[in-house]
Amino acid sequence: MLGGPKTAPATVAERPQQDLSPVAPLLEMMSNLPQGDPARQAEVFQQAKDAADLQPTTSNRLRYALALATPGYSGADPVAAQRQLAELLARPETLLPVERLLATVQLKEVEQRLILQAENARMRDTVPNDSHDKLQAVNRRLAAETDENAKLRKALDEARAKLEAVTHIEQRSVTDRGTGAPRTP
Repeated sequence: MLGGPKTAPATVAERPQQDLSPVAPLLEMMSNLPQGDPARQAEVFQQAKDAADLQPTTSNRLRYALALATPGYSGADPVAAQRQLAELLARPETLLPVERLLATVQLKEVEQRLILQAENARMRDTVPNDSHDKLQAVNRRLAAETDENAKLRKALDEARAKLEAVTHIEQRSVTDRGTGAPRTP
């Protein structure tokens, strides 16, 4: 045998498999909510809201908070989702470990989305001002150049008129010399 002694295969530390059945319907709702037609989206959202209002169990409140947090449809409200998720996580003992994990991940995602939305709004607010200032500067420059062009056009017209007058006088002078007619002042 070549290569030396055989080593034992590395053992992988196994974590106990978590029961995902409590969050499977929540994940399914979050997956289906933005994909449905607007009427179906409104129906799913309203069901979650009604359940949280009528029977405010931790599970129903979590479902509603996750519906609010799910992006991609008109009922999404990251501010309300942030508030709802934070309230749920303020009492972590009321959530199953897998629910707590899902709520924590969604809260972090919502907070990041809110940061990005605020940054986008700030950028939108500053860009139009910059563009507006640039546009005003360009308009002022255009107006100045238009005025300058008008002055130059007027000067050109005056120069042409003088040139035509001089040309007319010269032609009359040449014509008068050619006929030998006495000039009258």
